[in-house]
Amino acid sequence: MTTTTPPVNGQVIGLAHYASRAALEKVLARTGTTFNQSVALRAVSDNGGTVERGRLVGRLTGALKIDETLARETVEELTARKLLDEPAADQVSLTDSGRELFEAVRTGGNAIAARLYAGIPAEDLATAGRVLALITQRADAELADAGPANGESADTEAVGA
Repeated sequence: MTTTTPPVNGQVIGLAHYASRAALEKVLARTGTTFNQSVALRAVSDNGGTVERGRLVGRLTGALKIDETLARETVEELTARKLLDEPAADQVSLTDSGRELFEAVRTGGNAIAARLYAGIPAEDLATAGRVLALITQRADAELADAGPANGESADTEAVGA
């Protein structure tokens, strides 16, 4: 009996996402970090270690599809844990502890990715990346066309996402 490869669809993408996310959650659990917090730390790191608070909140709402309140709570949690500092009223920066934690999470995540993608030809990974980027772009457009959800105002769209 031969097994056929399923076509790419939401279920296939979702299963891959949840399986790889579950593997990452093990790394996060060891550090006491939530997924949203890890995304926020990455966003600050990607911006050189300091970012405007509003831009970070916008990146979280845009990337994670969460509401602004939850994004702000995530930033506040990191500040309370002393992983982010507030060098100015509208900015947040990685602390030394935040940088160390992010590096540990990134190292663990990279090790998982290396195992998951091992043996997959680079051309296949490039094709998958292009297809998934296009699907993401189209889904984001669908969300934008749908307008604000749950009574959100139109000005909550992602800034700098």
